[in-house]
Amino acid sequence: MAKAKTVFVCNECGYESPKWLGRCPACNSWNTFFEQKVVENKGTGIANKVKEKAVTQVLDEVIGKNESRVDTGIPELNRVLGGGLVNGSLVLLGGEPGIGKSTLILELCDKITGTGKVLYVSGEESAEQVKIRADRLGIKNNNILFLAETDIDAIEETILEIKPKLVIIDSIQTMYSSEITSAAGTVSQVREITARIMRISKGHRITTIIIGHVTKDGNIAGPRVLEHMVDTVLYLEGERYFSYRILRSVKNRFGSTNEVGMFEMKNEGMVEITNPSKILISERDDNPPGSIIVASMEGTRPLLIELQALTTPSVYGLPRRAANGIDYNRLTMLIAVLEKKASIPLGSQDIYLNVVSGIRLVEPAVDLGTVLAIASIFKNIPLQKDLVAIGEVGLTGEIRAVNMIDKRIKEAEKMGFKTCIIPETNKKLLKDNYKIDIIGVKTIREAVQKTLN
Repeated sequence: MAKAKTVFVCNECGYESPKWLGRCPACNSWNTFFEQKVVENKGTGIANKVKEKAVTQVLDEVIGKNESRVDTGIPELNRVLGGGLVNGSLVLLGGEPGIGKSTLILELCDKITGTGKVLYVSGEESAEQVKIRADRLGIKNNNILFLAETDIDAIEETILEIKPKLVIIDSIQTMYSSEITSAAGTVSQVREITARIMRISKGHRITTIIIGHVTKDGNIAGPRVLEHMVDTVLYLEGERYFSYRILRSVKNRFGSTNEVGMFEMKNEGMVEITNPSKILISERDDNPPGSIIVASMEGTRPLLIELQALTTPSVYGLPRRAANGIDYNRLTMLIAVLEKKASIPLGSQDIYLNVVSGIRLVEPAVDLGTVLAIASIFKNIPLQKDLVAIGEVGLTGEIRAVNMIDKRIKEAEKMGFKTCIIPETNKKLLKDNYKIDIIGVKTIREAVQKTLN
C-alpha cells in the first residue's frame, strides 16, 4: 500500500511546508508544525462528473428530531450527560492517570449491555489486565467484547463487522493510521484518528466514548480541535490520594454543561454519591478554631464543604502561605484584604488553608468562609459550629452578592445548620421564609465582629 502524501502545517497560521521546520517563517512561532495528510482529487474533471447541487432549506420549516437517549444505568453519569448517551454521539473523557476513567467506563459497559453489544478497544492494556479489573468490579458479561488493537483500519473493520451499540476507545493517543508516517499520539495522528472515528460513529449511529490523556496543565493532550470535533467533553477530576471524584461536563451538544456528578473510588469501583454534602462534612465532630463550613456550587448542585485554616508565627522572617484546594493567588489577596480592612496583623504569620476531602474550589463564593476561618484561628476563637458562610470578598473589603443563594441556603437548612451568614445584598432579595437564621453583612469587618466577638 502506497503511503499518502503529507505536508507540514503550522498550527498557528496555517503555513504549509514540504518538510518539518522548527520555526514558522510566516508567523515566527516555534515548534508549531505538524504533519497532515494531503487529499488528492482523483476526479476526471467536471465534464465527466456530475455533482449534486446543494439545496438550501428554510430553517423555520425544518422539522426537529428528538435525539433518542440510552440510559447508562449510572444516575450520576446520566445527570452529567443530560439524561443519557445519545445514539451516534461521540464523547471524549479526560482525566489524570489513575483517577478512575477506565474503572468508570468498564462499569458503564456492564450496565448498558442490555441494549446491545459493547466493543472495548484498548491500546494500553491487554485482555488479561482488563479482566483483572472486571473481576475486581464483579463484572461478568458476555456482551462485552474486547479488542487489543491500535491500527484504526483493523478497528474500523471490526466495528463494521460486529455493529456494536457502544464502542470504547482507550485511549485516543495510542491509536494510529498507516496513512500518516508520524508516531501515534502526535497531532496529525490524533486528528486523523478522531476524524475516522467520527465518520464511523455518525455514519452507522454507533455511540463512541474516547478516553484521552491530559497534559500537566490538566487539558486534553493533542490538538485543541479534538474537543471541537466531539459532541461531549467530560473531565474526571479529583486528587489521586483522596477518594472523591467529580465528573464535570465542559461541552455538551445535547445537554447542559452546568451539571456535575460525584463518585467515591472504592475497592468495588466508582460508587455514586447521591448526597455529597452529608459525606463531605461527616467527619466534623468538634468545632476547633479555624474550621468553618462553606456552600459552594458545582454546576447546579450546592455542596457544603469544610475549610480549615492554621496560622503560626513565622520563624524565618518571610511569612509562608500555602493553599490546598483553592487558588494560591486568591488566598494571598484575601489575606491582604483581611489585614488591611479588618485590622488583623497577619504580616508575621505563616498561613495554611486546606479544603477538606481534596475537592478543589474555584468560585469566589467561598471567600467569606476563608477570611473567617483565618480570623478565627488567629484570634483562637471557634466559630459557631452550625454556621455556614457564603459570600465573595472585594478588594475594598465589601461582601459582594453571589448567585444561586436560595439553593445554598436550602442545602444548609436541609443539613441541619442553624445560622447562615450571607451578603446583605442577597439578604434583601430573599423572598422565602427560612427556618435557618440568616445574617446579612456588608464588609469583612462587620462579618468578623458578628461571628467572633
